Amino acid sequence: MNAPHAPKTVTSLSNATVKAVRALHMRKEREESGLFLAEGLKIVIEAIDCGHAPRILMYGRDAADHPMLQKASQACLKAGGEVIEVNREILEKVSRRDNPQAVVGVFKQVYASLSAIVPESAPCWVAMQAVRDPGNLGTVIRTADAAGCGGVILVGDCVDPYSVEGVRATMGSIFAVKIAKASVAEFLAWRESWPGSVVGTLLTATVDHRSADYVKPSLILMGNEQQGLPPELAAACDVNVKIPMRGRADSLNLSVATGIMIYTVTG
Repeated sequence: MNAPHAPKTVTSLSNATVKAVRALHMRKEREESGLFLAEGLKIVIEAIDCGHAPRILMYGRDAADHPMLQKASQACLKAGGEVIEVNREILEKVSRRDNPQAVVGVFKQVYASLSAIVPESAPCWVAMQAVRDPGNLGTVIRTADAAGCGGVILVGDCVDPYSVEGVRATMGSIFAVKIAKASVAEFLAWRESWPGSVVGTLLTATVDHRSADYVKPSLILMGNEQQGLPPELAAACDVNVKIPMRGRADSLNLSVATGIMIYTVTG
């Protein structure tokens, strides 16, 4: 094992570890390996502070003297991981950016089971049905973290929360928020024992989101970007509400609407 002060140096794009890390841009590879990429020393340190040590830590020469890199390297090596100094070309290929972060971490994906969720541990939880845009999902996870929600439940065929784009949008909250996933049938069966309000949003609803009576812990259920909540999920809600549209736009971005609901319910 390399000592923290003497990491391995890699300069070839054909290196097996470099190729494996680059492959994590593909969902199939993430699902098979159970790993994902997180970019930036700040996010890597936040992950460590949340109890998630990187399996692989890559950094460029520009970051070599940063005081927090030592902390990241020690955490990675203590967990049996690999610390590698790489050149800028490798960082660009790994991140697929012309101006890449100087530090990249590879972490294990973590999903909570529905049975492990304790509703009363937080005033609000969020369920997202068939969300398609990784930026939207990442922003929802970040907002849920900021508002003190218990976690985010992915219902049905959702975009991968551990995609590079999704993780970027969470700004590190991917490590702080519980994430669970379930089929529609599993979610509906589990929802039956929810102790508080299950709240849906519908453009056709007649109840204003600010006037509904929310019983905590509340579970906010949001439909996908194009179609909203399907009838079977809307019917499973204790109350369906609407966010009024006063201008020409007839709908809101999904992550914005979810943020409004989170702060309305928790406010």
